[in-house]
Amino acid sequence: MNNNIEQLRREYQDIPIPEELDGVVDRAIDTSLRSRKQKRVKYTWIAGACAAALLFLVTINASPSVANALSSIPGVDRIIKVLTLKEYVVNEQDYSANIKVPAVANLDNKALELGLNEKYMKENKALYDKFLAEIEALKKQGGGHLGVDAGYEIKTDNDDILSIERYVDKSMASTSEELKLDTIDKKKQILITLPMLFKDDQYIRLISGNIQEQMKTQMKENPDKFYWVHGAADVLPTDEFKTIKKDQNFYINNDGKLVIVFDKYEVAPGYMGAVEFVIPTEAIADDLVSGQYIK
Repeated sequence: MNNNIEQLRREYQDIPIPEELDGVVDRAIDTSLRSRKQKRVKYTWIAGACAAALLFLVTINASPSVANALSSIPGVDRIIKVLTLKEYVVNEQDYSANIKVPAVANLDNKALELGLNEKYMKENKALYDKFLAEIEALKKQGGGHLGVDAGYEIKTDNDDILSIERYVDKSMASTSEELKLDTIDKKKQILITLPMLFKDDQYIRLISGNIQEQMKTQMKENPDKFYWVHGAADVLPTDEFKTIKKDQNFYINNDGKLVIVFDKYEVAPGYMGAVEFVIPTEAIADDLVSGQYIK
């Protein structure tokens, strides 16, 4: 192991740093310094972490031998899969934000890696810009309270599947929670979508029917649970959950089961939060393309 670390250190020192990285780091430092001078909105770009993350990504991608050395060190193989590339932080009396931008590293499919990372950066930058604009609007109206917490969670990480959940929790007059998930086939280096798992659109009906059954069973067994499903008390027909979307949020868990995910308020009152339903494989088996992913 010591030889691997020494090899890694030597190769790290010998790697030429791309010119564009210098620009990124310089801009990070410049932004950080300018942020200290701003009085109206105090926000922090964790420049050191950003530069280190960028350097780490470039190092891994620039040298296969470095990646090999890393993979031979216990515990490192998990670190290089998903990391926090950037973090936006706002900490004021009435306004707060903690927005973490994930990055996927060490995929052989660099087009997929770049596409995912650009998407994550773009979405979180837009979220941060919107947050700052909303602060300014609130201040003009006399003030208020606003909080945003955004980040990510690894739902599944095994030899075959990597599922990443990104969440945005927003609190103002009320709270909301939005989720987005990406599931990657590690071996084929492709992004898995819900429709590609099935032969045709029958999966929408099969999954929706099973979820309705699960909702009713859960409500019967636990009076604290409530869903907007047909037959539930005081649920208007217009509010009833009838069907999932064709591209409904999902992931594949470590048991090889399909898990359907709903945002807060999507199928239940706010106190239920975001909810998940594990779909029994026998309920969808006839419409599965294969047993490769769903067991």
